[in-house]
Amino acid sequence: MFSAKKKLDRAYNNAKVVAFDDDSKFILFSDCHRGDNSFADDFANNRNIYYHALKHYYVQGFDYAELGDGDELWENNSFESILYAHKNVYGLMQLFHKQNRLHMIWGNHDMVYRDPDYVKKHLHSFFDPKVGADVELFGDIEYHEAIILKHKDTQQEVFLTHGHQADWWNYTFWKWSRFMVRVLWKPLNVMGIADPTSPAKNYKELIKVERRTKKWITENNNIMTVVGHTHRPRFPEPGDVAFFNDGSCVHPRSITGIEIENGAISLIKWQIATKEDGTLQIVRVLLEGPRRLLDYKG
Repeated sequence: MFSAKKKLDRAYNNAKVVAFDDDSKFILFSDCHRGDNSFADDFANNRNIYYHALKHYYVQGFDYAELGDGDELWENNSFESILYAHKNVYGLMQLFHKQNRLHMIWGNHDMVYRDPDYVKKHLHSFFDPKVGADVELFGDIEYHEAIILKHKDTQQEVFLTHGHQADWWNYTFWKWSRFMVRVLWKPLNVMGIADPTSPAKNYKELIKVERRTKKWITENNNIMTVVGHTHRPRFPEPGDVAFFNDGSCVHPRSITGIEIENGAISLIKWQIATKEDGTLQIVRVLLEGPRRLLDYKG
C-alpha cells in the first residue's frame, strides 16, 4: 500500500542539512525539464529568461537550490544531448557549484540521479570535442532526495524536496511512466497533446498530491515545506498550512521561483515585458511576500 507519509518521512530523515542565517540568500527553482532543444523541449521556450534570472542570482551572491526535474530524462535517453543543447546554462550552474552555492534535488523525471554512480558517470565530466578529451563539468556533485535549510539562530527548518513522494504513480511506477512518455507521449507532445500522467496536466491528481503533502506538514508541527512537481505556485498566509510551491520554469513565457533573503520568503516571476519604445526586456515580478520566515514557525 502506498504511503505518502512514509515516503516524506524518509526524505526528511535522510535530508542533507544546510545551515543558514539572515544574511543567506537562496533562489529555489524546480521543474525546468531541460531537454534536447527539439520541438518537445518545453524548457527551450524560456531558456533565455531562465539564464538571465540565474545570472542575476549568481552576481547577487545567491545560492541556487534546484528542487527536482531539472533535466528531462523521461523524454530523453541521455544527459549528453541535453548538455550540448543548453551548454551555457550548465556553464553558469558550474560557476555556482565551484563556489559551493549549488544544491541539487532529484525528482521523478530525473530520478536516475538518486544513483551516485550514474551521477558520477554523466555529470562529473563530459567529452569536449574542442579539446578532444574529457573535461570537468560538476566534479564531485551530489544529488539528494531532500534538503533541510536550518537557521543557525532560530533553529527554524525549511524542508525542500520535489514533492512526488505524495504522488503514488509517479513515485512507485516512475519507470513505467518514463517508458510511456518516451514511446507514446513525446511524439504526441510535439503535436500539442499533453501527458495525462503528469499532475501538472491532471487537476484531480494535483489536488490529491497537494492534500497528502499538506496532511504530512500538519502532522509535523507545520514545518515550512517547499516543493515543485505540480507546477502550481503556492504561497500560504501565516497561520495556514506552511505549504509552498515554487511553480516551474516551463510556464508559458515565464518562470516562477521562491527567494529566501534577509530572513524572509517571496514568490517571484521572471518574464519578458515590452518597454515603451517597443523593445523587449526580461523583468522580475514580485508575486507574493516578502514574509518573515518566523511568521511560519510551527
